Amino acid sequence: MTVEQNVLQQHSQKHQQTLLNQLREVTGTTDVQLLQQALQVSNGDLAEAVAFLTEKNAKVPQQDETTYYQTSQVASDRYISVGSQADTNVIDLTGDDKDDLQRAIALSLEESNRAFRETGITDEEQAISRVLEASIAENKASLKRTHTEVWSDSPNPHDRKRIDSCPVGLKNVGNTCWFSAVIQSLFNLLEFQRLVLNYSPPARVHDLPRNQKEHRNLPFMQELRNLFSLMVGSKRKYVDPSRAVEILKDAFKSSESQQQDVSEFTHKLLDWLEDAFQMKAEEDREGEKPKNPMVELFYGRFLAVGVLEGKKFENTEMFGQYPLQVNGFKDLHECLEAAMIEGEIESLHSAENSARSGQEHWFTELPPVLTFELSRFEFNQALGRPEKIHNKLEFPSMLYMDRYMDRNREITRIKREEIRRLKEHLTLLQQRLERYLSYGSGPKRFPLADVLQYAMEFASSKPVCTSPVEDIDSSAPPGGTTGQQLPPSSIAEQDSLPPLESSGPASGPTTAPTAAQQQRVPIHKPFTQSRLPPDLPMHPAPRHITEEELRVLEGCLHRWRSEVENDTRDLQGSITRIHRTIELMYSDKSMMQVPYRLHAVLVHEGQANAGHYWAYIYDPHQRCWMKYNDISVTKSSWEELVRDSFGGYRNASAYCLMYINEKKPFLIEEEFDKETGQILSGMDKLPPDLKQYVKEDNELFDKEIEEWDTLQARKAQQEKLALATAAAAAAASGASSTSTSSSSPQPMSIESSPPDNAVPQQDPEYMEQPSPTNDSKHLQEDTERAISRAAAEQEERGPEALLNAAIKLEYARLLRFAQEDTSPENDYRLQHIIVYFIQNQAPKKILERTLLTQFADRNLAFDERCKSIMNVARAKLDLIKPEEVNMDEYEMWHQAYRNFRETTIFMVTGLELFQKTNYVEALMYLIYSYQYNKELLSKGLYRGHDEEFLGHYRRECLLKLNEQAAAMFESGEEPEVTTGLGIMNELVVPCIPLLLVHDTERDLLAVEDMRNRWCSYLGQEMESNLQEKLTDFLPKLLDCSTEIKSFHDPPKLPTYTTLELCERFSRIMAAVCRAPTEGR
Repeated sequence: MTVEQNVLQQHSQKHQQTLLNQLREVTGTTDVQLLQQALQVSNGDLAEAVAFLTEKNAKVPQQDETTYYQTSQVASDRYISVGSQADTNVIDLTGDDKDDLQRAIALSLEESNRAFRETGITDEEQAISRVLEASIAENKASLKRTHTEVWSDSPNPHDRKRIDSCPVGLKNVGNTCWFSAVIQSLFNLLEFQRLVLNYSPPARVHDLPRNQKEHRNLPFMQELRNLFSLMVGSKRKYVDPSRAVEILKDAFKSSESQQQDVSEFTHKLLDWLEDAFQMKAEEDREGEKPKNPMVELFYGRFLAVGVLEGKKFENTEMFGQYPLQVNGFKDLHECLEAAMIEGEIESLHSAENSARSGQEHWFTELPPVLTFELSRFEFNQALGRPEKIHNKLEFPSMLYMDRYMDRNREITRIKREEIRRLKEHLTLLQQRLERYLSYGSGPKRFPLADVLQYAMEFASSKPVCTSPVEDIDSSAPPGGTTGQQLPPSSIAEQDSLPPLESSGPASGPTTAPTAAQQQRVPIHKPFTQSRLPPDLPMHPAPRHITEEELRVLEGCLHRWRSEVENDTRDLQGSITRIHRTIELMYSDKSMMQVPYRLHAVLVHEGQANAGHYWAYIYDPHQRCWMKYNDISVTKSSWEELVRDSFGGYRNASAYCLMYINEKKPFLIEEEFDKETGQILSGMDKLPPDLKQYVKEDNELFDKEIEEWDTLQARKAQQEKLALATAAAAAAASGASSTSTSSSSPQPMSIESSPPDNAVPQQDPEYMEQPSPTNDSKHLQEDTERAISRAAAEQEERGPEALLNAAIKLEYARLLRFAQEDTSPENDYRLQHIIVYFIQNQAPKKILERTLLTQFADRNLAFDERCKSIMNVARAKLDLIKPEEVNMDEYEMWHQAYRNFRETTIFMVTGLELFQKTNYVEALMYLIYSYQYNKELLSKGLYRGHDEEFLGHYRRECLLKLNEQAAAMFESGEEPEVTTGLGIMNELVVPCIPLLLVHDTERDLLAVEDMRNRWCSYLGQEMESNLQEKLTDFLPKLLDCSTEIKSFHDPPKLPTYTTLELCERFSRIMAAVCRAPTEGR
């Protein structure tokens, strides 16, 4: 066969497969034989093939479910629609008019064929175009946002700097999480990575590209090389793939916007790469059969053996991504078994010329990289839209493909027949066991062994001689108590009841007490009335039974129960052995020669028309799983992969599985230097042109870091100059009179008057007070009290001795506060900075200077004793040398306390607004208090507040807002709907990544609750404008990226004095502590 014939044969096979896929999507028919028959009858004409299948389906409205498993799919199954507009040229298909159906099909095919003739672009390629249009449009729109970006794409380049050799993430440039998931999975196949990095375009292409494919694929190939090179050698934590996406977008033109499906994109991406490598292969091996590395890496072959209307056939077909149905199967092997056998296959093994049709698939050649598409979407004919299948589907980390190979056809058939026979026997055993475990003829059934046990217990009960109703005295109170013998608790409860009009003296046994007792009947006393009176039997019992009858009956029941238990154990043992036999059917060594190890799992979370993608990829060098979620790349585990990928848990499940041949280690092996034998890593992997490309990008990033550092240094210098100016102003104000000082605004802080030789600072917010009559007066009273106590204990001592004694007394008082266990509404850290310092183990020098500053406050100068102590304290401050107290450290500790107070104000304000149900305003205070508090706690356990407490109210506030917004949407009123979606888009959606980033269980459940609430609307009838708004909104809500794309500025804080802050803190903490604690 010539080169041209080989290429034409491959193209013909792919074209036939494309036609089969189109027919399957249009008609919903999954029977391959029927689809091939339709193509043969119509000579490849799609319109005639559809008409043929439509007529056939009309004659056979419903197929036998036991024969075929079908899921109807349309083109929209392959991607997620985001606000697409309906065509105005609509043909009504709701009636029975067959001409309308034929006309609609013809119109659709005519438009598709016309578009292909005019542009050379298929519908599949146009779908890719729509996705890229959406991605670029959203990316450009995001650049126009005015919100300040917080905690995400940080302006500080150090936050975006790659740490050591950690994997590089990919930025989501707008609905491109699918791009990131696929590219990362392929990039981590080191053989694929090498092929892309070392690709060079054919030399003739530089002169004049021959066709549109060369115009399209080669520029994309170059951008993919650039992207891969950055992922290898960039100094950035994540890189931007916009240019590669731009190339894809420019290749096609479309006005619609859609989010692309992973498998569809992978299929098209590999097609483009195959075309690019084919050009290179043809140039390199002229006159020989060209080898395309993409085909050799990702494509395999299978043999289709079957019978069509009694005639046997056998042909070989190529495959890339192998599609598997999910619904109705519990694991990957069940899916594969079902995919390998289609139709009534019994006739294949019999000599009879049966008219039944069916076929088997046997792999003749498996690719090194084996990719399975898990079909988790099916078209709901009743609702007229695709739906996602959330069923659980297990898959192994090591998959042995021997049972599906053509060379093992005979032995596999024998084993399949044996498994079929075992399953039939298993079904009979399970039916028998069910009769033992669910015994009875009525609606309620019980285990037979238990029924016999209950009968034995009844027969053995103490016989009673009276009717169960005759021995109850209707005039007596329940439990056999009388009016004269009420327990003390009953008397106490009687006193608490309202007086009865008919009540008489307590000695009346049949009047007042009886009425009172009847009033007490509903009162439930679980600890005093939980036991039944001893004269009542615990169970019903036979009226009359003789010893002989009881002996015979007990003997029979004992024997029957033993027989039933033995039978049940035997059945259960047999069932277990059969299950084990089936599990081990393919475990012999001869059927474990084709091992495939799981390399990557592509996960989709969401619904059929909205969702987010990420990937789990195995790192064989670190021997761990990595989670690639856009810019976030983190270590993961098999347990997390199972939770997110198997399905049945939340709305996340695997959508694509990538296995690699375990016997071909070159797929994931690092490259070695031919001269030194050393492993090539980083920039050494890259060819010269890409080394230069990455070097230039790294230089730009280094320059950005340098400019940032210069800017920060300049800001620090300006702050020092401002502090020096403030020092001069403070020195000038210190020369003024005491009376002037007393009447001027004074801080409450212990740092109210910085010494001249210290580096002064601007008064922080917690120190700015209007006059000594507020917090500074409170602090002044504490100081004067300490001085008075010191003077009382040490009479006739000088000012310096009094100062030392007073400082010791004050420190002892604050130390007791720091060590005291307090209730949640009392936090002594807010009352005094020294308590905060002690609890966080501040250096001794910082404590001493802070206390000394407290006693140097000019507000103390109201009597001679205090004035003299203040002067001594100021003199001591002047004598402290710069090397004795690090003023930078001193300022750092005081800044930490200012941050603590600010965080507290955020928290208190947010909680107060939350208590008033003003959730919109409360959210930002709670969000920022949580974030700032987390930064504080990262430096010490007592630097901030309880993180779980703040996380609870942050989470609850988001849930309340989600509930409000959903209620507004449900109202259907345009203003309400707009307001509700505004709350979600402006407040809730930007905060969701904050809940996802730390992956705590309660936060994840809260996010899932919010998403489920909105996804539940997908199955409901609603106005078209509401449906459009919902379709546009859901992708934003379901985006699992931890990147914060936009956020609000911090809200302005009210100014509180220390006393006000402590009172407000105490009040709100007491209120929330009284509230129900469920979920906290």
